[in-house]
Amino acid sequence: MRCKRNGFASLAVVLVLTSCVVASPPSRLTQYVGPVVTDELASARLPIARPLRAALVVVTDRSAQDSAPVLPDEALARVGEILTGEINRGYPFAIEQVVKLDGMEPGSTPPDWTGVARQQGVEYLLVTVLSSTEQEYPVSLFLGWTTHRQPGFRRDNWSLAEAALIDGSTGKTLLHAEGRAMASLDSPTAPGISQWYPVIYLRAQDPERRIRPPNYEGAPLTLRVVSMEQAAKRLAGNLQRAWVEQRDLELASTATP
Repeated sequence: MRCKRNGFASLAVVLVLTSCVVASPPSRLTQYVGPVVTDELASARLPIARPLRAALVVVTDRSAQDSAPVLPDEALARVGEILTGEINRGYPFAIEQVVKLDGMEPGSTPPDWTGVARQQGVEYLLVTVLSSTEQEYPVSLFLGWTTHRQPGFRRDNWSLAEAALIDGSTGKTLLHAEGRAMASLDSPTAPGISQWYPVIYLRAQDPERRIRPPNYEGAPLTLRVVSMEQAAKRLAGNLQRAWVEQRDLELASTATP
C-alpha cells in the first residue's frame, strides 16, 4: 500500500512540474501578429516555389508577471544567429536578414507586415516572439560527490520562442510553431566554492550536462541565454515539422475525389 501511495505522489509531482513547463511562459504570438484563425490557416496554402526568401523579425516580450529581464542586444543577436542557422539548415526556408523591432506592445495594433516585407525586400516574414519567466527558491547544494551540503538558491528559467510565417503580399499567417525550453542555475548563498558553483543544468533535456557561467555576476544572464538558445533550436525543428504536416494535409485534400 505504501508503494502505491508513493507511486501516486511521484505521479502528482510529475504532473505539477509538467503543467508548469507547459503553462509558463504563456503564449504571446497572437498579441503581436493578430489572432490566428483556424479557417484561414486551412485555406491558406503554402507556396510551391522554394526556398522561401524571408526576413526573421525578432520581438521580445516581458508582459508576464514573472518575466525575466529582456536579453541585451548582443545576446539577442546571438539567438537570432542560432535560429537563422538552424532554420536555413533545413528546408524550405532561407532567412536572408534579421530585423529587431522595438517598441511593440502586446495587444496593440500589429504593424503593417506587408509594408515591413516591402521595406526588407523579401516575400515572407518569420515573426518570432521571445519570452521567458523565472523563479528562484532556496535549496541545499552538494559539494562534489560528498554529502556536505551548502545553502544556496536555484533559479529556474522557462523560455518560449514562437514564430508565425507571414505572406508579405497579403499579410496572412501561413504557418506557426513554437519551441520551449527550461534551464536551472544553482548558486551557493556564499561565494567561494567556484570549483562546483555556480552551474547551469538542462535538467529536463540533458540532466548530466553542466554549463559554467563566466562569473557569479553574469550567471543569471548566461542562464537566460542558454535557455533561450535551446528554445530557438526547438522552434526551428518544430517549424520544419509544421511545414511537412501542413503540406501533407494540402496534398491529401487535393487527392480526395
